[in-house]
Amino acid sequence: MPSLTDPISISTITFERSRNGVVGTSEPRISWRFEGDAQDWYQASYDIRFKRTSGVEEYHHDTSKSIFVPWSSGPLRSGEVVEVSVRSVGPDGSRTPWTSARVEAALLNQSDWKADMISVDCKPHTNLAKPSRPFILRRHFDLPSISKPARLYATAFGMYDIKINGQVVGDQVLKPGWTSYDHRLYYQAFDVSSYLHVGSNIIEGHVAEGWYSGRLGFLGGKRNLYGENTGLQAQLMVGDEVVLRTDSSWTATRSPISYSGVYDGEKVDFRLAEDKLKELSVIVLDRPKAKFILDMAPIKRMQEISSKEIITTSSGKVIIDFGQNLVGWVRINTVPARVLPGDEIVLSHAEVLEHGELGTRPLRVAECQDTLVCGSDNSAFRGWEPTFTFHGFRYVQVDGWGGDVKLADFTAVVVYTDMERTGWFKSSHPLINKLHENVIWGMRGNFVGLPTDCPQRDERLGWSGDLTVFRDTANFLYDTSSILSGWLEDVAVEQEENSHIPPLVVPNILSRIYPQSPLRLAIWGDVAVLASLSLFEAFGDANVLAQQYDSMFNWLTQGIVRDENGLWRDKPEDTQLGDWLDPAAPPDFPGDGRTDPKLVADAYLVHVTRTMAEISRLLNKEEDALRFESEWKTLRQHYLDNYVSKTGRTVSDSQTALALSLQFDLLSDKQREVAIDRLETLVKKNVFKVATGFAGTPIILGVLAANDRLHLAYRMLQEKQCPSWLYTVSMGATTMWERWDSMRPDGTINPGEMTSFNHYALGSVASFLHNTIGGISPLEPGWKKFKVAPRPGGTVTSAEVKHLSPYGLIECSWHLKDEMLTVAVSVPPNSRAKVEIGDLDLQIGSGRREFVVKYKSDPRWPPKPIYNSMTIPLVDEIA
Repeated sequence: MPSLTDPISISTITFERSRNGVVGTSEPRISWRFEGDAQDWYQASYDIRFKRTSGVEEYHHDTSKSIFVPWSSGPLRSGEVVEVSVRSVGPDGSRTPWTSARVEAALLNQSDWKADMISVDCKPHTNLAKPSRPFILRRHFDLPSISKPARLYATAFGMYDIKINGQVVGDQVLKPGWTSYDHRLYYQAFDVSSYLHVGSNIIEGHVAEGWYSGRLGFLGGKRNLYGENTGLQAQLMVGDEVVLRTDSSWTATRSPISYSGVYDGEKVDFRLAEDKLKELSVIVLDRPKAKFILDMAPIKRMQEISSKEIITTSSGKVIIDFGQNLVGWVRINTVPARVLPGDEIVLSHAEVLEHGELGTRPLRVAECQDTLVCGSDNSAFRGWEPTFTFHGFRYVQVDGWGGDVKLADFTAVVVYTDMERTGWFKSSHPLINKLHENVIWGMRGNFVGLPTDCPQRDERLGWSGDLTVFRDTANFLYDTSSILSGWLEDVAVEQEENSHIPPLVVPNILSRIYPQSPLRLAIWGDVAVLASLSLFEAFGDANVLAQQYDSMFNWLTQGIVRDENGLWRDKPEDTQLGDWLDPAAPPDFPGDGRTDPKLVADAYLVHVTRTMAEISRLLNKEEDALRFESEWKTLRQHYLDNYVSKTGRTVSDSQTALALSLQFDLLSDKQREVAIDRLETLVKKNVFKVATGFAGTPIILGVLAANDRLHLAYRMLQEKQCPSWLYTVSMGATTMWERWDSMRPDGTINPGEMTSFNHYALGSVASFLHNTIGGISPLEPGWKKFKVAPRPGGTVTSAEVKHLSPYGLIECSWHLKDEMLTVAVSVPPNSRAKVEIGDLDLQIGSGRREFVVKYKSDPRWPPKPIYNSMTIPLVDEIA
């Protein structure tokens, strides 16, 4: 019998993937987490109660399932609110207390939308040099009474912000977000009951170009990729009645914001009083053809950071250092002194300083400046922040302030998608801890509405390859289920227009800027398969696999250009990016690394084919599973014939080639022995510095650890010389960099045209920290069962990892002293773990436990490098 001395309770109830209980489906699936330390407790059944206006319904279900359970009641109606209560029943018949939560349906049918998409009558803005000017739409309306809850539903072509009676509605920013606008358009649902008055009211909608018609893309980019007219579509409902909607009866004026764009920033003119703003004519646009989708992963202000230091440069410029590379903007807290009407205050943003001055070259042609034109009354400065732009920055140069800049004058506002934090790590090694923190900040800055490559320069695009290599790390650190499942839907709809090829960037603006045959790339295209499976493994939602199955299937069967053996074709017109950003590649040719790009592509193809067989079987598509299994075996043999000698040497004698061959099970047992020995040699010859790019970096440490070379993995992790993970930390990095040497040791920015100081891809190393050093990894979808197997090494003497799984909080901490390893484990209720520590190998249920085992240090530590006798030895510096 399980012990109930520490009673189990349900901590949270969620509906689909919504954090606030508002859903866009009529039959939302329900999930709940547990808390409590009772040992070996699991759910044998559950009771569920639905409190609706029609009455109370109660059902009993004999199942241990507690995530994504089916909706037991009748379908929801648009706008309906239902109280749902759940209690779980343990194996001995004991019951948890009832736990309740409210679910609310948004607008479930396209026909529920009565509003028009409205805009203003003006010439299209075609000037690439500056963003367009926003406009404001207004409507006065009367409410004789407010006896029922009021909801506002809104979306836009562009970005929008809404005020009711002078109050900004909601806490979301950069609304409605960026999607494949021709196919899917996010809308937001707001509870506005507290904003309304009985009698006269006014609503104002502020609309800017955003991603819809603003400049997008590198090499100068283009404007108006989705359309020339920005617009707003909104309707206010009190109960079931539409009391206000956007239509031709609204009025419009120009905005006091002179311009606002994603790349270039925002300019506001405080001289423009409201009564001086030019009136504009309102027009009704064609109804959007896209499907309206409720935004369940909104972008919000998530944190504030105070100024840390004021720097006066050798050229006399004043720069604020916030101490952290972040994404968002600066809020002004005070009114500047000694400024006159017409004076301009300019805030210039950058991620780094170069030789003491603001380092703007990596921004390329993104201005990243916010400008404020002073008026006669500058009280509006206090609390000002931009509305329709964001920046990636640590440093802000302040020009034109008119007095001494003080730390209290400015605050940095951090914005990213509202995701629940689910992963934590710390150890006895402060530099490794800082590395992990940098990975987290890099992810935050690149999950602003969608997973991007970088958040600062004239790009900020949803590069699919970056997510492919970072997917597991992302899904450990945060609950990405909403943002990534939505993004994968965009992958699928864009893919259908792209010859079944997942685009390199999603939403796919590249095809609109550079119309040509779509590029077919391994890793980048493989996101359709690998990211979908990773979501399923992390969160246990098989619907993701079903939703994305056609996308995955079409990529493998129609998207890939193959040779006569079924591997990737290799003709002069074919391109692969391979082990992108291998540190040996020239600065301006980041794809020219040590590993044959086709070897990388084919290794991934074999792996993805095998993965597709597994997914097909999970979805009971046995015919497809058998097909892909057969193809995998054939492709694996062709890979061996093309790239691996009979003894196990790869044609590209590189760490990435060997690591891929080992990780993806492409070698015979005899070949594996040779390959791992050769990998060890290459690691030592490179003096433990990183020698991998996109393809090799996520797996190199794990491959070493899995093949009895844990000491080498730790040694690589603890290297401080460039290129290495801890080099960036030692150089003061607070996020992950795009290149291993984005900043040279002498303080010079890498000369390559492409250099970012906030790129999460190479932060995929954090998975090694979680599953090998920390010691936890999933064995069943959603962490229903997981492995506990911490592996101490290097100079790390203790570590702690936590993961908030769909079942509850998983914890594993350990410390090593005098060859005795003490491990404390916490398993959430309704889940179990496989413990592999020293000689222990056992299964455990829920609860807290401690294990103490003998653990001898590896006599091979520290490993010695191999120096070429003909060259000067490289520096070997361990952290």
